[in-house]
Amino acid sequence: MPIPVDRTALPYRDCVGVAVFNGKGEVFVGRRKADVHLQNGDEIAAPWQMPQGGIDDGEDPLRAALRELHEETNISSVSLLAEAPEWIYYDLPDDMLGVALKGKYRGQRQRWFAFAFTGDDSEIDVMAPGGGKHHAEFDAWRWEKLSRTPDLIVPFKRDAYMQVATAFADIPQRFTQG
Repeated sequence: MPIPVDRTALPYRDCVGVAVFNGKGEVFVGRRKADVHLQNGDEIAAPWQMPQGGIDDGEDPLRAALRELHEETNISSVSLLAEAPEWIYYDLPDDMLGVALKGKYRGQRQRWFAFAFTGDDSEIDVMAPGGGKHHAEFDAWRWEKLSRTPDLIVPFKRDAYMQVATAFADIPQRFTQG
């Protein structure tokens, strides 16, 4: 039987999240590599998500967003569109507490950025990002409507993705009004 973990004794992990929009106002999503994902003891399909990752000690969140984007997707041709006005939080489910995120955190506190993708799709390489210098976190990718992303993510991150979709809701229209 697992040892109970006091959720309130664990901090949130500081992270960034990245919404990359193409010329049609669609956002990049990657499918997490096909390892087993469990929630409440049930196996769930590999989730689709936007790039995200930890902020290193002393690292500026914007620099962390650009670094994580490149490390996960190989994308470097972007221009900043917006930053979410507030940190967005999510909590791990009870059965993942003390296990996920190396057992050190109760969830994540994320700073989200929106970028316009200014490159060509051929720049995107989720299988060998950075020419293979970085570990592949995704096994597939596609462009998707931002409003659909909360339905693609693992359930415990759904509220966070709804906040991201709200924060950046006006961005897709900027591309279609041109």
